[in-house]
Amino acid sequence: MTAALSAHELIARHRPTLDQALEAIRTRAYWSPHPEHPKAYGENGSLDAAAGKAAFDALLGSRLDLGQPGTDDWVGGETSPYGVDLGVTYPHADLDVLLPAMKAGQRAWRDAGAEQRAVVCLEILKRISDRTHEFAHAVMHTSGQAFMMAFQAGGPHAQDRGLEAVAYAYVEQVRTPDNAEWTKPQGKRDPLAMNKQFTPVPRGIALMIGCNTFPTWNGYPGLFASLATGNAVLVKPHPRAVLPLALTVQAAREVLAEAGFDPNLVALAAERPGEGIAKTLALRPEIRIIDYTGSTEFGDWLEANARQAQVYTEKAGVNTVVVHSTSDYKGMLSNLAFSLSLYSGQMCTTPQNLLVPREGISTDQGPKSYDEVVADLAKSVDGLLGDDARANALLGAIVNPDVKARLEAAAGLGEVALASREITNPDFPGAVVRTPVIVKLDGAKPDDEAAYMSECFGPVSFAVAVDSASDAVELLRRTVREKGAMTVGAYTTDAEVERDVQEACLEEAAQLSLNLTGGVYVNQTAAFSDFHGSGGNPAASAALCDGAFVANRFRVVEVRRDA
Repeated sequence: MTAALSAHELIARHRPTLDQALEAIRTRAYWSPHPEHPKAYGENGSLDAAAGKAAFDALLGSRLDLGQPGTDDWVGGETSPYGVDLGVTYPHADLDVLLPAMKAGQRAWRDAGAEQRAVVCLEILKRISDRTHEFAHAVMHTSGQAFMMAFQAGGPHAQDRGLEAVAYAYVEQVRTPDNAEWTKPQGKRDPLAMNKQFTPVPRGIALMIGCNTFPTWNGYPGLFASLATGNAVLVKPHPRAVLPLALTVQAAREVLAEAGFDPNLVALAAERPGEGIAKTLALRPEIRIIDYTGSTEFGDWLEANARQAQVYTEKAGVNTVVVHSTSDYKGMLSNLAFSLSLYSGQMCTTPQNLLVPREGISTDQGPKSYDEVVADLAKSVDGLLGDDARANALLGAIVNPDVKARLEAAAGLGEVALASREITNPDFPGAVVRTPVIVKLDGAKPDDEAAYMSECFGPVSFAVAVDSASDAVELLRRTVREKGAMTVGAYTTDAEVERDVQEACLEEAAQLSLNLTGGVYVNQTAAFSDFHGSGGNPAASAALCDGAFVANRFRVVEVRRDA
């Protein structure tokens, strides 16, 4: 295959970015090569806002032909949470044709080496970055995120996570040298001498099972970790969020072909309505790695049944915030209100349980009772979302009917401190937009425990009254151990309480944010610096990203010879 992009050219173009990424994961300092502001695009080949919107509009009602082998049908059916019928159709694959075709290109991809694979991945990310405006509309109209969140989380932040995975993959592969000269002294006899060659060898075909809410942000780490370590990658999107990942596959295939590799190293597995091919794919012997984001039930099934594969899951958890005391009451309320509202609580990191001592908390504004804290938080959410235009920009749209049903049922679980209200989106009358609900529950009542000890995904939070700070910490510990948590937050001015919360999170392997009152929120993480999940509690079996996330996607095979 003739390469339009030489290895030398790609290394010259992208090695400086790779080196910066390697430095960023070492120092954990802020860094990103992908601009967050929409106005930063429009030069050097990237699409500006108008061109990106036009590119997205041109996709509507089209057939996205990826040139994949084994295409036996065309499937689609995505309807935007904003009420728009996308009408895009995608190739449906005969797996007995597609999977062998994907495997055929792995030898050349393996032999290319860690550096060349890394820079090819960076070129794919650059092509995607140039189309960030187009991808933003695709993410918005499949996930229900508001445009700016779809632009940032679905664009630069997702691209950062993909690049982070490439950096970790590179580090782990070059930890062992390509060659070594080995000599062992033998006293008076001639020394033993050997030449040893070490090659990172991919496991096989990786299956990336995408999610509905964050198709690129949650999908890119696994996709690029597997590709950078030499594996072919089959992308199986969520049926309601195919477009962003199909465009990703399109970009990857174009770059692989231009770099002289088999484009079938990356392919799409779209499905007919109700076909449910994830289980079928997960058990195929060719599938040796699985990345999955979604429900605990299916994640548990994958871990139990896909025994031939290395399985990385991000499932569900019950995220908890301990509210004990604060030196910035207004800032605490504002920060929590934003965290509960962003994307209608449809994030795996959104707080659900707010543990508040029933005798109240101490603040810079004096003592506040449990009822006052909950009422003031409700007012803060109301104030944040009081203007409908701002509310639409923060909330986005409810992603599916299940979230809406949980939201409506939550009001019957306890005393409602903040009722959810319906908001009209003038640009998209078909969108379902709802403000959060806050329900008061009692941590001492067994009947209430059934509610707050289960994940209620969506704009639902529970203000749980507890007897003391120590009871809050114990409930936090039990929640993480039994149900898992992607995030934990705590507000306290007491050093002993802070130590207890921190110790609970260290023992239960939960990521902790303390006393956030400014522009950083518990449900947001920064690539190259923050770990998303830990892999140490039931919410996820892996962290995005660390060495463990990439190291077992390949094995090192040694060939040794007498010198």
